Amino acid sequence: MEQVLVTGGTGFVASHCILQLLQQGYQVKTTIRTPDKKDKVLEMLRTGGITNFQDIQFVVADLTADSNWSLAVADCKYVLHVASPIFLRVPKDPNEMIRPAVDGTLRVLKAARDAGVKRVVMTSNFGAVGYSHKDPTTLITEQDYTDPNEKGLSAYNRSKVMAEQAAWQFIRQQGNGLEFCTVNPMGIFGPSLGPDLSSGFELLRNIMTGAMKAIPNMVLGIVDVRDVADLHIRAMTSSQANGERFLALAGGTMSLLQMAHFIKEKMPAVGAKISTRPLADWKIKLAALLGNQKAKAVAPMLGINRNASNQKAMTVLGWHPRSNETAVLAAAESLVKYGAIQ
Repeated sequence: MEQVLVTGGTGFVASHCILQLLQQGYQVKTTIRTPDKKDKVLEMLRTGGITNFQDIQFVVADLTADSNWSLAVADCKYVLHVASPIFLRVPKDPNEMIRPAVDGTLRVLKAARDAGVKRVVMTSNFGAVGYSHKDPTTLITEQDYTDPNEKGLSAYNRSKVMAEQAAWQFIRQQGNGLEFCTVNPMGIFGPSLGPDLSSGFELLRNIMTGAMKAIPNMVLGIVDVRDVADLHIRAMTSSQANGERFLALAGGTMSLLQMAHFIKEKMPAVGAKISTRPLADWKIKLAALLGNQKAKAVAPMLGINRNASNQKAMTVLGWHPRSNETAVLAAAESLVKYGAIQ
């Protein structure tokens, strides 16, 4: 039985990766930041239908420290590096977010190389690919990179592009034959395996609770978390994936307004509070200038070209993602299931 390390086992994507790996017969190790997180991971796996836990091991390791990474990668053929450093607030200095992301990635790659791991699959994101492409007629592909100095780029997206660039540089210069590829998802929705909901759910929750009194003109590329996990495993095992990047999106885009109308129609029991009134771009930009924090967070997202291609993952890896609507509906149902929507 081949063994796989999945970093950051409590995370939204990581929990689905672990679930699918166990379902496919792999032995799994996962890192958690503190010992008490083990029960949380086991509970999520129970939710996913796992009843036998003999094929999963836990290692306490943090991306910001060296300890236990050699133990984590020992005897593993593959590593899915999914974890990202956690920040409860947006730092004033972007380097507070960027340094741990870059250093944490290099920590994992060095440990994997030294342990003789065959391949590392890194979870990057669309922020590392397409945020410098403003022309909506341009189709964004894996060839593209976001300029980390792009005006208005969030610290989080800067951390992702710089961590990915550092990873590719490490593989070229110090990889010693370690195989490497990245998965770059767009907005991740789909079912949660537990009550701690990822940041993508907050946007949906604001729509469903009526906290968003008018809907910004924001367009998203969407992918179901189950398909993101599936793509990681395909990228892990395919001989054609080494040295490649794979954009993960269902195909096409969905605006927040379309999402609001869709949930209102599909979930009438919770749809009464949902606004379908559009909010003009100029109002958001003005509010951002006047210091409104929510507007400041949304303003850079306006006008981003999300016209991206999923053809590479489909043709090279035989990947077939669920629809945007399926992913959004499953996420909305998770919000209700875990009591985030009253």
